[in-house]
Amino acid sequence: MNADEDFVVAITGASGAAYALRLLEALCASGRNAHVVVSGAARQVFQQELGLHLPNTAGDCPQWLELARQMTTGSLQQTWQFRPLQPLPGVTPGAVRQYGLGDFHSPLASGSSLTAGMVICPCSMGTLAAIASGQSQNLIHRAADVHLKERRPLLLVPRETPLGMIQLENMLTVSRAGATVLPAMPGLYHQPRSLGDLIDFITARILDHLRIPHTLAKRWGS
Repeated sequence: MNADEDFVVAITGASGAAYALRLLEALCASGRNAHVVVSGAARQVFQQELGLHLPNTAGDCPQWLELARQMTTGSLQQTWQFRPLQPLPGVTPGAVRQYGLGDFHSPLASGSSLTAGMVICPCSMGTLAAIASGQSQNLIHRAADVHLKERRPLLLVPRETPLGMIQLENMLTVSRAGATVLPAMPGLYHQPRSLGDLIDFITARILDHLRIPHTLAKRWGS
């Protein structure tokens, strides 16, 4: 794994499947590799929200990028109206590698394997609670724990409303531990014209926090 190019993307069972798919597309378009772990509940959400069945393949998994392309050129384009990503000059697209939820032999389970950061998008409240309490019950929890203890970027993208006291306290706990809580709360000042524009607003903020160049959204004052 190349620390300059590789990011972990965990997908859990909160609403917001389109955020995860667009993030993977944008990461790979920027030349970064994505190491993906998906919860069982996330698979149900993808079916419910996008009508997509996620690949079960362990290892190299180009099927993820095929799914992402459906959002911009395929059957889902009419609903979401994503703009095609503009290629960055001189960039070789990255790849997706998938790991099983219970695969503790994965490199993601150890701090000795370098990564440039991790995003949990979307992040369910159950996953948030497990991370806040240090429970490594699956590879997503363990990889998040690794990123916290190794002081690497960890972004949690929750999508829940309203928020109860326990959930707010868990967000404060992980924030104090070094994570960034980046709720899926799209702004409107960029005058979005489609669902895709709203998704891109949050995706752009995630990429900004990972210091990854992109052309997804205009910046304030530009």
